[in-house]
Amino acid sequence: MKRHPKTKNIFADKASLLPRMMLKEPEKKWVLRDFTAQQGISIGMAQAVLETMALKGYVERVKKGPDSYTLLTNREALIADWTKEYQFDQNDVDTYYSSDKNILRRIKAVLGSNQYALTLHAGANIITSFVKTEEAYLYLNLKNWESDLLDLRQKLELKELVSGGNIHIIRPLYKNSVFFNAQNINGFSVVSNLQLYLDLYGFQPRGREHAKHLKELLEKQEKHLD
Repeated sequence: MKRHPKTKNIFADKASLLPRMMLKEPEKKWVLRDFTAQQGISIGMAQAVLETMALKGYVERVKKGPDSYTLLTNREALIADWTKEYQFDQNDVDTYYSSDKNILRRIKAVLGSNQYALTLHAGANIITSFVKTEEAYLYLNLKNWESDLLDLRQKLELKELVSGGNIHIIRPLYKNSVFFNAQNINGFSVVSNLQLYLDLYGFQPRGREHAKHLKELLEKQEKHLD
């Protein structure tokens, strides 16, 4: 009986750092040490992820002894399959209310750029101005989640309602990788274009529409989802 090789879930948190790195530099010839320099990635994990990516047809592994390397060859398929595996609602989200029309500026003033990152329509709108919304979704990077979140809520005067709200605090599924390649746009911290696309793609309302518009806009600017 022919055995199928065991595959790695390349879209899991730490494992996803490899495809994220490759999408950031899609023309690069990658070797194992490029990945193992990233915190938390072992040689074994890197090898397993690359083997799975090769089996899926996303990369080509060129074997030349000590000069061996891996090249990303099908980023469109990689991203398309990622959107099938990942849904934004896999994250934990707490919702609060603020009547402050300048709440994003207050968030920026209270938090450092490495402590938060906007996503979904609020993040993508800074690039696209595509969907009118008063909802703000942001990932937080907190050391002591409960106490730090309480402190933040007090500083921003965020109210907890019985239902509804407009400020959505996200405890990320991708604890290690969601801030990878985060960007500063007009002074605001925003997740990477890739993470924006992944978050938007299965989100309602108008998430997929916005995701496709973002991708098209980036392509016109000769940029890509990274």
